[in-house]
Amino acid sequence: MVERFSGVRAAFDENVATGEDVGASFCVTVDGETVVDLWGGFADEDRTRPWREDTIVGVYSTTKTMTALTALLLADRGELVFEAPVARYWPEFAAGGKADVTVAQLMSHSAGLCGWREPITREDLYDWEKATALLAAQEPFWTPGTMSGYHAMTQGYLVGEVVRRITGRSLGTVFRDEIAAPLGADFHIGLPASQDARVAELIAPAGPAPIGGDGSTELQVNVASNPELDVQVTRTRAWRGAEIPAVGGIGNARAVAEIHAILANGGTVKGRRFLSEAGCRRALEQQVEGTDLILGVPIRFGLGFALNSGFLPNPNTLYWGGFGGSLAIVDMDARTTIAYAMNKMSGTTTGDFRAFGLAMAYWDASSA
Repeated sequence: MVERFSGVRAAFDENVATGEDVGASFCVTVDGETVVDLWGGFADEDRTRPWREDTIVGVYSTTKTMTALTALLLADRGELVFEAPVARYWPEFAAGGKADVTVAQLMSHSAGLCGWREPITREDLYDWEKATALLAAQEPFWTPGTMSGYHAMTQGYLVGEVVRRITGRSLGTVFRDEIAAPLGADFHIGLPASQDARVAELIAPAGPAPIGGDGSTELQVNVASNPELDVQVTRTRAWRGAEIPAVGGIGNARAVAEIHAILANGGTVKGRRFLSEAGCRRALEQQVEGTDLILGVPIRFGLGFALNSGFLPNPNTLYWGGFGGSLAIVDMDARTTIAYAMNKMSGTTTGDFRAFGLAMAYWDASSA
């Protein structure tokens, strides 16, 4: 690690020492080069397995950033048009009054499909055909494009099915073949059983769920409980092996930061061009702004990422995080990526103070 970032290591070590973290990883890249790469603590709740350099962990909705990058890649190649109706690629999707819903609306959580109208089970999440067919058949919950309502679980199936219809391959396969494998990046949407031993155990947060509790709207309850998921499910082979492109990704901070260096550096990283610079910057195109119907907070969505609303140092910054605290930040102005992944979860849906505290330590050091 670059010496001037020793304060970041100190903050990371303190989180582990105080128990704020059980096990975690944190990584920063600048101009495509890794300048901070930290890991430590334990990979299990009983603190018997050290968190090693190659430990990986479920990152919940930080997975969505990989799904978005995969779609941006196809769009940059001219295979996918964000402004086009989803039904151009997936004809059955036109049912239920959705003939005009665009791919961009799927990417920006504004398609009105934040959950399933039909009751589904956890096992249905492992049945790609059923999960996508139900979404294709149903009516939107609100007028598409008018506002966002976080598509917590459904976005991965929606974007993933568009990718499958275009390429003939699952989203996890396209991501692996076109992005992760060429980079040598250790992130998986559908983890092979041979890698199970490296996976850290997610530790459920204390307290109520971040959405779906008392005072919630019908939509929020639907998203939180149809199907109802326990964090323990992430320890099963069925979950890890399934392709659930909104929440099922497994990796570490190094993988997240090094993959998103593609976006931060105009499409080229490690001497390989993945996207054009214009293709990367499409992610910054605002699609919708306002108080999200599910998250209940003001937010600006671009194509697949949230956009900086003034709390990050540079304007052209993308971000998103996952239930429990994982986080990805892509600063196109500073050509910087920041990522955090951990196993001790907090009751948040989009990153928490551990991640931002480490990011602030980095920003302080980089501006000194």
